[in-house]
Amino acid sequence: MSEIAKFVGQRIRNYRVNLGLSQEKLAELSGCHPAYIGQLERGEKNATLESTQKIANALDISLSKLFEKISDGQAGSENIPLECYEFLSTKTKDEQVKLYGILLEIDRYKML
Repeated sequence: MSEIAKFVGQRIRNYRVNLGLSQEKLAELSGCHPAYIGQLERGEKNATLESTQKIANALDISLSKLFEKISDGQAGSENIPLECYEFLSTKTKDEQVKLYGILLEIDRYKML
């Protein structure tokens, strides 16, 4: 399957887990089958636009947020800023503030 399908699937999983939802609950909220949610999260299936919209709605995010900063060939460990963005985007606002503070402290320490 394509790297984009895997990346979007991982992003769906991250948002789902961050909300404390099981695959079954996300399936119920989105009107999709639980097995389909699992296949999407593993990057085994390409989602239709309709099912992607339903899943985004169930996750209470926009389609643009779900696909934000994704481009074919850039997903992966070669693009550290994108990896950091992906990591932070699935955290709560409070967690983001704390993690940013940690990064600033590390950067200050390195300057000493």
